[in-house]
Amino acid sequence: MKFAKYQPTVTPDLPDRQWPNQRLVKAPLWVSVDLRDGNQALANPMTVEQKLKLWHELVKMGFKTIEVGFPSASQVEFDFTRRLIEENLIPEDVTIQVLVQAREHLIKRTYEALQGVKQAVVHVYNTTSIVQRERVFEKSKAEIKAMAEQGALWVKNYAQAAQQQSPVSQFIFQYSPESFSQTETAYAVEVCEAVMDVWLPTPENPCILNLPATVESTSPNRFADQVEYFIRHLPNRASALISIHTHNDRGCAVAAAELALLAGADRIEGTLLGNGERTGNMDIVTLAMNLYSEGIDPELNLSNPDEWMAVVEEVTQIKTHMRHPWVGEVVYTAYSGSHQDAIRKCLLKQQADEPWQVAYLPIDPKDVGRDYEAVIRVNSQSGKAGAAFVLEQEYGLKLPKWLQIDFAPVAQALAEKQGGVISHKNLYQAFLIHYALTEKKPNISNYQIGKAGEMETIRLDYEQQILEGRGKGTLCALCDAWQNSTGQVVDVLDYAEHAMHEAMDVGKNARAMAYVLLDVDGQKKIGLAMAEDTVSAMLLAVLKGLN
Repeated sequence: MKFAKYQPTVTPDLPDRQWPNQRLVKAPLWVSVDLRDGNQALANPMTVEQKLKLWHELVKMGFKTIEVGFPSASQVEFDFTRRLIEENLIPEDVTIQVLVQAREHLIKRTYEALQGVKQAVVHVYNTTSIVQRERVFEKSKAEIKAMAEQGALWVKNYAQAAQQQSPVSQFIFQYSPESFSQTETAYAVEVCEAVMDVWLPTPENPCILNLPATVESTSPNRFADQVEYFIRHLPNRASALISIHTHNDRGCAVAAAELALLAGADRIEGTLLGNGERTGNMDIVTLAMNLYSEGIDPELNLSNPDEWMAVVEEVTQIKTHMRHPWVGEVVYTAYSGSHQDAIRKCLLKQQADEPWQVAYLPIDPKDVGRDYEAVIRVNSQSGKAGAAFVLEQEYGLKLPKWLQIDFAPVAQALAEKQGGVISHKNLYQAFLIHYALTEKKPNISNYQIGKAGEMETIRLDYEQQILEGRGKGTLCALCDAWQNSTGQVVDVLDYAEHAMHEAMDVGKNARAMAYVLLDVDGQKKIGLAMAEDTVSAMLLAVLKGLN
């Protein structure tokens, strides 16, 4: 590992930086670049039909600016742009954006693609970084700045010509000093100021200055310093929207964008799920959900990830990682017993009208279309709470703690036998079998319960014998009846009952569930039963426990 041949990126010295003291209170202006930057990074670029499918999904999700392509770069990009315009597929509140290099013939071709558009952002760029100036273009700072000025002039002149042909067309100008992250920040300010002098934007009609980390080459805090320095030193700041476009070479694209917003940026470009060149673009979903988790409206509809993720995966041919932030298949899933126990307890206490406070779950998974079955999955690492949670969520079984402890080894043994996660159906079947809930015995042909003062009496026909007893309540009377018949001393240690869940399919007429923990001559016994009513369930549960 020859680390000595690398050196840190030079960033401005900003000892009085203000961004660490700021807090985000609203969403930025979002720009999806899935159809351009994301498409550019694919081994098999999207067809026009695939781009249309993703376009409709992006519009549905609420994006108001969508970069649709590089129409001067290929016929597919050109044709897609034309189709959106000619077939009137662009909603009134949505603006398309196109990218073009600062070259005249490419800018001319771009405006041909935009003919008749109602509103579009024309995004022009040229590189400004040290390594590109010196080793790729072999040009001085003055020459690079002149390229930017000339590109800006071409963009402006061709826009005027396009508007003469189609007066309904409105154009917004955007400039990127490509590789801003590797450009001297003061020089980036100088170049952007020169571009603004060509376009003459105003606060009422601002231009867009996009600051890309084309290659992420420093830590997010240093990038935020670059952005804050740029904004503080830019003349006529009120006439420019500051946009950020970060890549993920260091794995910090989202963090860099989030801190750049604290530094004063207005607008964020990125892709769904982070698809892009090399390690990817800034992931809009992650940043938007970060804001959502702090109570900020992201102004995007991400509530149905299974729908839009399927489209993204189809057109990109890239499978979403199971642990992708916020929307991965298992990001809300707990296998650990202690985690499951904490989640279950918090969910039981969570009230609908209070702020979300559930251990290990930063948001309610239901907000993004996930049910609670996916939150806790039972495997060999799970404890008592995991199986209890799944049985309650799927079947309405409210297991007392002593029953959770008793059933946990059964669930663990099943997980070890099957290997991996137990489905809720297999877990439920194991529960029914272990506690003999599918068996018809014991058999009570009939019973009578009466009241004599403070005492209750019971008489029942059980397995061809008559049991009679009395006590303070039905349970006590039944235990007394058993002791009278068998001589065994019976105490009820705990009892619980509840109405049955619709999904429970044992017995068409079963409506109640009962659980009882008994002490029979010093030995603990457990009984569970389902029946048409709570009293019958209670009697059956006790008799099953006694057997």
